[in-house]
Amino acid sequence: MTVIDTSTQAATQVGPLLREWRQRRKLSQAELALCADTSARHISFIETGRSRPGRDLLQRLADRLQVPMRQRNTLLVAAGYAPVYRETALDAPRMRIIKEAVDRVLCMHSPFPALAVDADENIMAMNRGAELLLEEAADPALLVPPVNVMRVSLHPAGLVRHVDNAEEWRGHLLGRLYRQAVYSGRTSLRDLYEEVAGYVMPEEGPCHELADSIVSTLCMRAFGTRLKLFSTITTFGATTDITVAELSLETLHPADDHTAAVFQRLVPPLTGHAPTPGRRPMAEHSA
Repeated sequence: MTVIDTSTQAATQVGPLLREWRQRRKLSQAELALCADTSARHISFIETGRSRPGRDLLQRLADRLQVPMRQRNTLLVAAGYAPVYRETALDAPRMRIIKEAVDRVLCMHSPFPALAVDADENIMAMNRGAELLLEEAADPALLVPPVNVMRVSLHPAGLVRHVDNAEEWRGHLLGRLYRQAVYSGRTSLRDLYEEVAGYVMPEEGPCHELADSIVSTLCMRAFGTRLKLFSTITTFGATTDITVAELSLETLHPADDHTAAVFQRLVPPLTGHAPTPGRRPMAEHSA
């Protein structure tokens, strides 16, 4: 009978992962050791497979390296420990308060566009303003679920063909996606970045007064007029669930009174927190 030394096997598996995260954060072994209250020699031993980190030390290292929850579980399993963070389906009963919170934000932001997206930039839910904007500006083929924000924005048949400051806006989105891919270490985001970065760019149209804007502004043609919008992104704080940690809410705001008036005319006012008509519910995307 062959006896497998699982502690040695775990040390061999976790070492390269830890080194990858340290290099991604551009830290030396000494710098990581200092902020994690251990020695550079111990870090070296872990990375080369000569030592297996304790559970507490591994969590501490993950904290200092800002490793996302999903990838922390991967580190723990690679080191021979049970994963800590659960991943709950959006249609699970315990997620009701999360779905209600998302619905509340989407509805209260109406008539202006708002989206809930997952870690891969797929739209999980959207309000009526967002739905109208996508239907107006994107080819229907790009709106077949799952709808990806980056694809529908930057594909030649997507929103970008109606954007007057396309180069600036494209640079903003690609920069954001690149940072997300580097931070998270997700192969899916890296592949998405390479895909959308290769899309052919349309010629730009006129967009005035952008130099005076204090935020990156989307200047586009839709609904027979010109619109100016800027975005904010909100995430959930202090969560211990992977699904919740990977959810983000992107809200588009009017950058001038004219744009505000256009959406106020297009989207009927809501009463209370009722779901916006036409919004795709989160539960439909949780399979």
